[in-house]
Amino acid sequence: MAPRVWLIDGPHIRFMGLPFSTRATVVQLENGDLWVHSPTQLTDSLRAELDALGPVRHLIAPNWIHYAHIADWQAAYPDAQAWAAPGVTQRAAKKGLTLHFDHDLGPQAETPWAGQIDQIIVEGSKIHREVVFFHSSSETLIITDLIENFETAKLPFWMRPLIWLAGIDDTDGKMPPDMKFSFRDRERLADAVDQMVAWQPRRMILAHGRWYERGAVDELERAFRKLMRHRRWTAVMEKYEQDQKQD
Repeated sequence: MAPRVWLIDGPHIRFMGLPFSTRATVVQLENGDLWVHSPTQLTDSLRAELDALGPVRHLIAPNWIHYAHIADWQAAYPDAQAWAAPGVTQRAAKKGLTLHFDHDLGPQAETPWAGQIDQIIVEGSKIHREVVFFHSSSETLIITDLIENFETAKLPFWMRPLIWLAGIDDTDGKMPPDMKFSFRDRERLADAVDQMVAWQPRRMILAHGRWYERGAVDELERAFRKLMRHRRWTAVMEKYEQDQKQD
C-alpha cells in the first residue's frame, strides 16, 4: 500500500462475542528487516510471502488486547524480537496465556527503528494503553483500536445495528464508546491526538474496518472532534487576539 509497507487482512477473531476483522501492518526497515504490527493468523502461504520480502525481526503487540497470534509467530521466527505495549502480559495472564516478550514498548522510537518509525504511548486511560506509530518515509500513521471503522456490507446482519449504535461504522468511524469512557484524563488523550496530527500523515492504518488511504489528518480531526473542540476553539481565539493586537 506504500513503498516498504504491506497490509495483511486476516480472519475474524471473537471479541466480546462479536466477530472482529483483523489486520497486521508490515514495514520493511532500511536494513531489510521486517517489522510486524499486530500479527494476524500465520499461514503457510503468508509465511512464504513474508520470507520472500525479508527476515521477520520485530513482532509488535501494540495494546493490551492485540497479542492473540504472537506466540505462533515467535515459534515460526525464533530470531524475531517481541515487543509489548503496557498491559499486554497482564491481560494475557488473566486469559490463561503465558507470553514471553523481549522488550517493553516505550514512549519514544526504539533503537532498531529510530529515525524510520516514530512512536508514542497514548495516555489518559488506566485500561487502554496503546502505542501509536508513524512511518515517516511513507507518511503512514499506524493505530490499532483508537478508531474503529467497520464496513456495514462486510458485517453479519445481526451485528450491523450494534456497530451503528456504537458509532463505529464506516459512515463515521471513531473510538468505541467503552474505550472512550475509560479515558478519564482527556487532556492526555488530546495531547496524543495533537502529536498524531503534528506528524502530518497522509494515510492511516486501522486494525478494524476500512483504513484511510488519504486525508489522514482530516480523519483524525473528524474522529476526535468532540474531544478536540475546546482545544481547537482556544487556539482560534488566541490567534484572533494576537491578530487584533498586531492591527
